[in-house]
Amino acid sequence: MPTWIFLRGLTRESAHWGSFVADFERALPGHAVTALDLPGNGALHRQPSPTTVAGMVAACRADLTRRGVAPPYHLLAMSLGAMVATEWARVAPHEVAGCVLINTSFQPFSAFYQRLRPRNYAALLGLVLRPQSPEQMEHTVLRLTSRRVADHGAAVAEWARVRRVRPASPANALRQLAAAARYRAPVAAPLQRVLMLASQRDGLVDVRCSIAIAQAWQVPLRLHPGAGHDLPLDDGAWVVEQVRAWVADMGGDGSAQGSEQGSAEACTDTSGPG
Repeated sequence: MPTWIFLRGLTRESAHWGSFVADFERALPGHAVTALDLPGNGALHRQPSPTTVAGMVAACRADLTRRGVAPPYHLLAMSLGAMVATEWARVAPHEVAGCVLINTSFQPFSAFYQRLRPRNYAALLGLVLRPQSPEQMEHTVLRLTSRRVADHGAAVAEWARVRRVRPASPANALRQLAAAARYRAPVAAPLQRVLMLASQRDGLVDVRCSIAIAQAWQVPLRLHPGAGHDLPLDDGAWVVEQVRAWVADMGGDGSAQGSEQGSAEACTDTSGPG
């Protein structure tokens, strides 16, 4: 049974996947998902966040060992979580059967102002440094990460509930930001089996970051024309379909190599709802 490990981004936790995990498992029968929390987030919100991406990888590997979840793993990860997945594939390629990376950015492929759009700096600092209600904070998060704000009122209510129960501390948010800012990815792809997904209307991270990585690594990139940074939230069905097709191309369990290789331009797909 193929095992998928899901990793979220900055200060987000496994609960923020919402119904996406169940939808994913329904679409890929026989595939099992374990959604992990990075230290400082979710069930681990009282732990200090590592100040390096490598430290986050070590924590994830130790967590899975404690749970008895054995490799190989397929990693599906977004934003900061995709940095963790990349480093995981670099340091322990024998554990990773493949990676799906969503709306991420790395050094050395993109400038800092593309990796985090400057127009968002004030709002992000406000989330960390200015006291607000959970509802206010989650409305801000939604505004930054979605292009379908009007569709996600129920999600905001659930996120606010989660924040009351398991808040990520300002100190941990800053530690995670520092880890992301310092992380430098390998110049060549850490694995052949990588799929990149990105949103052309991502308001938080410039889509050119994903394009640059896919071109440098020579891995396939699929582009959604209408979603925001939280692509699984805005169009989870599209994400599931891209992954399902990619797995099918590799023989159904993600084990085959080579068929997904090619230039980012040749593999770009802009189909899907706007």
